[in-house]
Amino acid sequence: MQAAWLVILIVVIYMAILAAISFLVRRASRSATTFTTGGKKFPAALIGFLLASEFISTTASIGTAQEAYSSGVSAAWNIIALGIGFVLFSILLARRFNDLGEITISGALARGYGERVRTATSVIMICALLIVAVSVYASGGAILASLLNLNRSWSIVLVGVLATAYVSVGGMRSVVYTNFLHAVVKMVGIVLLALVAVNRVGGLSELHAALPARMFSWDGVGWAQIGAWLLAGIGATFATQYVVQAVTTVASPRQAQIASFYSALVLVPYGLLAAVIGMCSAALYPRINTIQALPVFVVDLSPVLAGIVVAGLAGAMFGTIAALTIGASTLLLKDFYQPYFNRAGDERRNLIFIRLATVATGLLPISLALFAQDVLTVTFLAKSLRAALALLVLMMFFSPRFGTRTGAFWSILLALPATIGWFLAGNPFGIDNAYIAVMTPLVVMSASHLFRRRSSANSAADAPLEPAREPAS
Repeated sequence: MQAAWLVILIVVIYMAILAAISFLVRRASRSATTFTTGGKKFPAALIGFLLASEFISTTASIGTAQEAYSSGVSAAWNIIALGIGFVLFSILLARRFNDLGEITISGALARGYGERVRTATSVIMICALLIVAVSVYASGGAILASLLNLNRSWSIVLVGVLATAYVSVGGMRSVVYTNFLHAVVKMVGIVLLALVAVNRVGGLSELHAALPARMFSWDGVGWAQIGAWLLAGIGATFATQYVVQAVTTVASPRQAQIASFYSALVLVPYGLLAAVIGMCSAALYPRINTIQALPVFVVDLSPVLAGIVVAGLAGAMFGTIAALTIGASTLLLKDFYQPYFNRAGDERRNLIFIRLATVATGLLPISLALFAQDVLTVTFLAKSLRAALALLVLMMFFSPRFGTRTGAFWSILLALPATIGWFLAGNPFGIDNAYIAVMTPLVVMSASHLFRRRSSANSAADAPLEPAREPAS
């Protein structure tokens, strides 16, 4: 009982630190512009840790260990894919997004494909972000409830309310600073658990002896699944609102590239460590519920170390929820409130709206999370939806003459029901919904491009011929 209270005390202190950071930076959020941008340029390292922290949710941590319990080290591809995505993002897109100066993914796509695409992109992005929020609340709340011996529903509500509160007070600047703290605590926590897990097994050599060889194969989950993870992970980094929003807060395009590389340096080892924990759990506890593959080692820690690990799991929730709420509320402000309800640009009204939108997008998923069950696969669906937008981003920057504005608009409209429908149908024929998300805009844009060329050719063929000129005498 005393150990449990010590763990809870450490977590409460951690939450108090988050609240203090938000309170101290609240002056940087006195306008809607500073609320959404942080009001200053941040170092690349800080933004790199921010970006990594946003993607390491409780679902990613627990889910990777859970998958590794059954599939082995290849489960690490789930997070390594995000690291690869950030390396490619650094090379291909970071400079371009920073040069563009748009703080929303919808605004960036609107530059190339028009205002209709802005609205459609905003809708699909808000849906994807809220889907992730439901998953994070449900999985994180359930895990923290079991670790702290709390009621699951109250754990979900508590985390949701606290995360929403510190974002609505401090805005983007509080998200930057607190997510840096989250990233550090998460890395410390996952390293501690990995060391405890490997020590309990007796070392890596004993782990090899205790598990079948297939658990150490890098393609254990199958290349089709790895390919789907890569598509969804790379797509999520290429076309996620809070990634675009974050890379515009550094001083230069070069700094945006460096920040993206820092993210990869955090994500890749994190994925490997989470997978090792799951494998150690499979060796030691072959009959437990797989969702407990990571939490089962927390009980082996001293109360202080357990408190750090649990704080890291809480930070995984806080960090992701903070990014989701600031991203979704920024889209609501830029793409819906300002164009339709505040065309005069009253900054006071914008600030009131962005704070209310942050509260709404933070609290709304809580009610859905209380009833959510299959949360791990739902998170992957949200990544797939963003992969559809990622293809349009690549086309806009590298092949702006391919397709049409109408094709881009219909690509987004069709990608949403096609991807979700394929997911609900159970991924027929073994084809993951991530492939459907990418193929839909590719097919639609190709069709619109061919139709435009044919129309242009027909117009030229139907044009009246110029009369032949008489030869000069």
